[in-house]
Amino acid sequence: MTFTNRLQLMMAHLRPDEYATLSAQRITHLTYLYDRLRSIPAGILDTAASTFLLLIAVQAYQAGSTEKALIAAGGNIGMLMSPLVVQVVERSRWATSRAAALISIIGAVCFMGAAAVPLQAVFVLFSVAALACTQALVPLLTQVYQDNYAPRERGRYYSRTLILRVAIAAGFASLAGLYLDAHFELFHWLLVAFSAAFCMTAIFLLRIPSQALRPSGSNHPLRAVSYVLKDKVFTWMLFVWMLMGSANLMMVPMRIEYLANQRYGINLDIQTIALLTSVIPSVVRLVFGPIWGWVFDRANFFILRIGLNIGFALSIAVFFAGHSMLGLVAGACIFGAATAGGDLTWSLWATKFAPPERVADYMSVHTFLTGLRGLLAPMIAYELLTTMPMGILSWVCSGLILLATTLLLPLIRYGRTRQGGATSAN
Repeated sequence: MTFTNRLQLMMAHLRPDEYATLSAQRITHLTYLYDRLRSIPAGILDTAASTFLLLIAVQAYQAGSTEKALIAAGGNIGMLMSPLVVQVVERSRWATSRAAALISIIGAVCFMGAAAVPLQAVFVLFSVAALACTQALVPLLTQVYQDNYAPRERGRYYSRTLILRVAIAAGFASLAGLYLDAHFELFHWLLVAFSAAFCMTAIFLLRIPSQALRPSGSNHPLRAVSYVLKDKVFTWMLFVWMLMGSANLMMVPMRIEYLANQRYGINLDIQTIALLTSVIPSVVRLVFGPIWGWVFDRANFFILRIGLNIGFALSIAVFFAGHSMLGLVAGACIFGAATAGGDLTWSLWATKFAPPERVADYMSVHTFLTGLRGLLAPMIAYELLTTMPMGILSWVCSGLILLATTLLLPLIRYGRTRQGGATSAN
């Protein structure tokens, strides 16, 4: 049997018409089971985006600012593609999890290409493409959660899955850090491991029940913008998130830059860098994940978001305040606590606002704007770093996050009326 025939056989596993034959309880059970299994390779892939691809770029290829910024923005390029991905999946009439599995297979091929050809240009190109695949499927998965989980259970189920994901990320980051410290010249095997993780992701996604996206009646890839423009609360929230997210994303790659670049005088080994950027935040996320899941299902969404924003601002201020290990650890802990809630709200907040059948469309606009700021933010950060000290840049970004937080205050009154995907409040 040829590879193409095997792929077609795999992708035929879940057809939209099979979804209607399953009970709601069975759908929830299968989704929760295989999404938890998917969180194992997802945790491995998280370390590629957060730590190891930038480390390889800096220490193996001595990459310049442009190359590092591109890798840091790789996932965001996938987000920019999300409206097009949603349109293609809608027109194909594929089950959403089936389409997400195909995207994962593409990511596996990209990481294998990066491992096979040890050239900087090839590494950057395939790393960016692979990271784009990790995010291009996000609107599809959000629609799956909307369809397969009851409104009062989404946060709880997602947070439990997230616990396993961050635990795997913490463990893998620690082991991979040890491996690279001892055998950095064999870093290409780490890329092979990322490719295998994508393959595992595809297998588990194929087992998650899902249905085809409901036709919108429009073939325009940006049609979802029309829904958002009619929803004033959602539009304002997107603007606020754009401001906050840009500042936060500017500082995410700066953590690696701050710890790994000798110009800042910290001079930590790879294992310690992985500890501060992946392991500690992941362990803290394990503790706070269930808490945020419970809060998400019950609390006013905007109050929750305000609290998380304050946490992100504080994490930046503390982490970049000096060279002391205590400050670095404290900043990493605060960042992990805020990220636990940030990941949850980022992934599920469209389910609080969108009509149930249009969650993927709302989410595609959200991910598109996240991709836009994620693509620009690292480049802006690296450019600003040539004209201002790292400490000043961290205070500027903390201030922007606090400014965005104040803009959320007028929306608190909508936090209850919009729970559970209520219709638009114009």
